[in-house]
This record gives sequence, structure tokens and C-alpha cells, in this order.
Amino acid sequence: MVSEEFRGRREDEPLLRGESTYIDGLDIPELAGAAQAVFVRSAEAHARLAGVDVTEARQADGVIAVYLGPEVDGWPFPPRLPSMNRDLWRPLMAYDTVRFVGEPIALVIAETRAAAVDAAELVIVDYEPLSPVVDLDASLNGETLLHTHAGTNVALAWELDAVPDDVWDGCDVTVAFDIRHPRLGPHPIEPLAGASSWGPDGRCTAWVCSQRPAGAKHVIETLLGLEPGTVRAISPDVGGGFGSKGGWGCYPEDVVVAWAARELDRPIRWAQTRSEASLAMGHGRASRHRVRIGGMGDGTIVAYSVDALQDSGAYPAMGTNVTGNLRNSGTGVYDIAHATLRGTSVVTNTTPTVAFRGAGRPEAACSIERAVDRFAQAIGRDPLETRFANLVPPDRFPYRTAVGSTYDSGSYPQALRLAAESADYEGLRAEQAARRASGDSDVLLGIGVSCTTEITGGGEGERATAFLAEDGTVDVVVGTSPHGQGHETTFAPVVASQLGLDVDRVTISHDDTDRSPIGGGTIGSRSAQLGSAAAYGAAVDLAAAARERAAELLEADPDDVTLDTDRGTFHVVGTPARSLGWGDLGELSAHHHFRPEGGAGAFSFGACVAAVEVDTATGEIQLRRLVSVDDAGVILQPVLAHGQVHGGLALAVGAALYEEMQYDSDAIPMTVGLADYLLPSAAEMPFFESHETETPSPLNPLGVKGIGESGTVVATPAIHGAVLDALAPFGVEHLDLPLTPEKVWRALQT
Repeated sequence: MVSEEFRGRREDEPLLRGESTYIDGLDIPELAGAAQAVFVRSAEAHARLAGVDVTEARQADGVIAVYLGPEVDGWPFPPRLPSMNRDLWRPLMAYDTVRFVGEPIALVIAETRAAAVDAAELVIVDYEPLSPVVDLDASLNGETLLHTHAGTNVALAWELDAVPDDVWDGCDVTVAFDIRHPRLGPHPIEPLAGASSWGPDGRCTAWVCSQRPAGAKHVIETLLGLEPGTVRAISPDVGGGFGSKGGWGCYPEDVVVAWAARELDRPIRWAQTRSEASLAMGHGRASRHRVRIGGMGDGTIVAYSVDALQDSGAYPAMGTNVTGNLRNSGTGVYDIAHATLRGTSVVTNTTPTVAFRGAGRPEAACSIERAVDRFAQAIGRDPLETRFANLVPPDRFPYRTAVGSTYDSGSYPQALRLAAESADYEGLRAEQAARRASGDSDVLLGIGVSCTTEITGGGEGERATAFLAEDGTVDVVVGTSPHGQGHETTFAPVVASQLGLDVDRVTISHDDTDRSPIGGGTIGSRSAQLGSAAAYGAAVDLAAAARERAAELLEADPDDVTLDTDRGTFHVVGTPARSLGWGDLGELSAHHHFRPEGGAGAFSFGACVAAVEVDTATGEIQLRRLVSVDDAGVILQPVLAHGQVHGGLALAVGAALYEEMQYDSDAIPMTVGLADYLLPSAAEMPFFESHETETPSPLNPLGVKGIGESGTVVATPAIHGAVLDALAPFGVEHLDLPLTPEKVWRALQT
């Protein structure tokens, strides 16, 4: 099902011509004369609101209205999933207590954005400070409660049966350590933005900066007590998301703006500044894993355990649930007989966490890969050799892990071998040995290796509807909502190949809930395997309906009519001279809901080798080599797949060496904006070398697995391992990410 020759991304021309439709630049009649909204945000992490004086703000020039939390007639945001503590709900705007810096307190609406900003500065907030909670253990012990009515700070908790003591006792070697996965900021190029307008028919159109417009439609309708179908949500061009614009599909601000637009009977627009986005857009990662691994002297890993403590931020969101991905891929690519996992999520006075790119999978991978490195070091074996000794063999699939997940397909030794050979692992080790033997300790060479797997897709599946127009063109409406991934480029050839049409006669529509009211959106590396499979199914169903129509017109039995996909025509078997084209059939449609059996997700996998050089005088790290191998089943569009891997590898470099959202002990954020938060630029990136293997998934008709997060999952632990390998002669066993020059330099001084 690999597409025809790549013709270039269909989505790019409007972007290159400056004809894109990002929310803040929308120039459409529905938003003509729109008022501008600005939110007043909390400057305190944890405090009672003793008073909010908006008198001067309401009297300021150009101000239309100022609203406080108690005035907004809407339900609070519930926790994202039923498994979360339902008492930890989030108000649309704070009205008695603020729980993180950046939480909305008031909404100022004015004729211009400048007037709204000026008026927002006139709002006087009287805070009564409360004790902030930043430390995860302090939150867990519950001495200070963020939500006193809940009686606990625990947002989610689960655990599997423990590994028996006699299993651990039977191990020749056990290693235990803590690993911290730092809080990261998604920082998409476009901060959150939105607009709302109510029509004379009583319906609301909400433009949302979202990975999941169907979710936004549902949330706005539900929280404002509206009948289903009242809201039309549209996501035009979206400047990146990485999970921060997924989850519910919108933020409380979108709901408040929709409510205010109805109150004022006027369209309203809003947009975050970059500093607002740093404070109020969801963060990612932010957890601590307590890891234990045990095995035998011959290199066999016998037992593994992780106790994960996750930071939910002030209110439960999708980040609360990312420990669940430990259940999916916690034991990685290794055939480990005994394993146990536990996940606990707690609230703190920080920005809520979301399913940032990887959503628990990079954390799971970093923990198991670091554990394998530590185990190999403890038994005196090479880390690559130790991995090969424990990989799940190809003939064991579908493979059920010790923690209960089922891997659909894989060839892990092939991927790891290709990565090692491509990077010249043996040559790197020989160079390292020679440099160490020479006594040269000014610049250290380190080599890291990883082999990882991750779940992609699954769950509720996806929907697609194919519409045949009278001119013989086909429009396929899908529920996934792209923000740079290239859905139109990827899906159209899949449909065209089933219908025998030129790809230019197939369009892919999305992002408008009046056409696609249900859809899981673009999250969790699900679009190619679920969205493409749904589009494929819709095309197959449309072809079946078209064959029925052609049989009527040809006065033949449908079983005798065939579709010639080389010519795009229908004819009776054996008589191709009398045929009908797609344009002869009139209008038709077909709807398809694709859901893998049991909602199972496919498991992509890969391997990576990283080589770094560490300057012992400064702690500076140069990433000399980064070689990755990815297996996402059948690749539909290689160029786009490589782009996804490239982006994932770049994120891995940032996560390993530079990035962290930091708070002080009073829960005040210290990295607000890009002057303080270190996003790597092209200058910090090495030349990426990526390869792929192909192990089709049996869970969908295209054999596809997800690839959007694979680079991040596989490369972060390889870079981590490479730096610690370089520092090993100095007795440095562990450093948490990010491996900044200061952190490395300090470790070398002890």
C-alpha cells in the first residue's frame, strides 16, 4: 500500500504563498468587528482570592466588559478520564483559590487588543498566600491540600501485583536507582488562540487551536449546557501542538470566550502571548521513577520494577494518565519473565501536565534503557551485547509481556543490528578504548545505545466518510485533525489506489465538526494507522456501493461487475468495452468506522546509537553522531515519515541536553519564555542518520504503525546513556536529564 511516487506535500502551497488560515490571522465575515479578549492571570501559585477589583478596568477606554469567575455560567472542567479523582475539577476561571501561576482570574474584553491589555493591568487582585506544593513526595503525604474538598492530592493511582521476593533473591545482581524525568514545555510555534461567534440560528462557531476539534465541540457544548449540535468547532491551520493542544481538544479559555460571545452577542477573539503560553499551556513529562532490575551473571534479565510518581500540575489532565504507558511498554523490547509496575499521580501548584510528545513512552523507555545499562555495567558486560541477549525474538509474536500488554509484531534484533552497524559501534568502542588508554581525559568519548518499543493508535479507532460527486471526484472527510503531519498527502493516495482514480481527483477534508463531528484527533501517533485505515475502509465501501450503482446502470448482477482500478472504470466481467466511469454514477457516499479488534494499539519500535564528546573543563557536550532505526510497519509516505522521525530526534536532543521547565520552592516558574527555556536550534543539532525496517502490523489492513513520536522515544535514552558512558571512568553512575554543562561539570568535580 506504499503510495505512488511522492509528488510533494499537498498542504504546503497555501503556507508558502502566505494564504494560510491560522486563527489569529483569520479574515472572514463571521469575525468582522470582533472584540478582543485578554485574560488576567494569577501571579501567585497558591492563594485565596480575597478580592478582585475590576472597577478601573471596566471604566477604561475601549473596554466592553470585564468578567470574573463566579459570573461565568458554565460547568467546571472535569478530570480528563473517569479513572482520575473526580473531586479534582478545574473551574473555568479561578473564583476563590488560585492553584498555579498563570491560572485565569478575569476576562477583559475590549475593542482592540491593546485596550484589553491596558485594562487587564488595571485589575487589582488581593491574594492571601497559602503554602505552595512543588515537591512530589510532599504532595503525596498530603500535609498541604490543593483541593481541600477532595481530602487528598492523589489524582490517580494503580499498581500491578508485586514480583515475589524469592525472584529477587534468586538474582545474581540487582540494581536500584531513581530517575527523574524533567518537566518540559511543548512550545509550539503558535501559542493558543481562539475565536467564537454566535449566529442568528442560535449556533456557535468556535475556532480552536486544537489537535482535536471534535473534542472541543463536545466540551463547549457540555460545559455550557448546550444541546448537541449547537457548536461547530473548526481548527484551521495549527502551528504545532505536540500534545499540548490535544486532551479535551480545548482549554477553559475557549469555553469562557464562547460564553462571553453569547453574553455580548458579538464575536470575540483571543490569543496567548509567548510568555502566557509558557505559564498556561500544558507542560509534559514531570515524573520520578524508582527503578529496580535484577538478573543473572550470564546477562539474563529476570526481574524489573518501576514505581512512578507523576506530577499532574494543579488539575488533572492527560498528563495525569501517562504513567499508564508503563503498562503498555514498561518492559521495553526485552523478554523479562517477572515485572511489576505502579503509577501514582499527584497535584502540585504548577501548570497542569498534558500528553506531551510520547506521553509516558519516553519516560518508560528512559527508565528501562538506563536500567539495562546499569545492569550491564554491574555484571561487566557490553550494553549492546546485554541487549541482544534479552530481546524478544521475532518468532515470539504476538508477544505478551510480564505486565500484560501484547506486542503485535516486531523484529528487534534486526533493528538493533542495523543501528549498530550503521553507526560502526565496534569502531566507536575501539576509538574510546584507545583514547582512554592514552590517558587523554580532556575530551571524553561516550557511546549510548537503545532499543525501544511504544504503543501507537488503538482505542476508539477513527471514522471516515467518502463522498462521490457527480463529476467523478471523491472527497473523504476524516476525524483526524492535522497540524503539519500531512494527512492530505498521506490519505489521498490510499483512497485513490482503491478507486482507480488519479490522486488529484481525491480530496481529504478535516477540521470542521459540521462535516466530521466525531473523531479522536491527531494524538498518540494514531493518524496513519487509524485515520488512513478508516479512509481506506471508506474507499472500499464506496467502491462496493458504486459497483451496485454500476450494476443497475449496466443491467447486470452486481457480482458480475468489477472495478478496473488501472482505468478507474466499472464493467461486466469479460466485457470491458462497455464500461462506466466514476463520473457516470451520480452522487454516492459511504461511511466507515475502523477500530482494531479489542481497541488494540500497534507497537512501533526502533534502535539508536549516539556518540558524544564531553569537554571535562567546561562540561559542554557535543553530539557527534546520532543514528536511528525506526520500524513503523508499512510506510505510506517515506518523505513525511522521515520528517516525523527528524522532528522526534530533535526533541530528544532538547530533552536530553537542554530543556526543563523550572520552578522555585514557592512554585514560581523560572523559565518563562524562550529567553530562559533552552530550545535547541539547528546549530545544536548533529547530522541525523535514520534508517528503517518494515514489520507490518496485523491490526489494520494497511499494516501501518505510528511514527510521530518514535524519534523522541528511542533517541532520548541513547543520548542519556552516551553521556553517562563518557563519565563512567570518573565514577559518575547517574545524572538526571537535562545534562547541562553545569550539571556535568559539577559531577566531574566530586
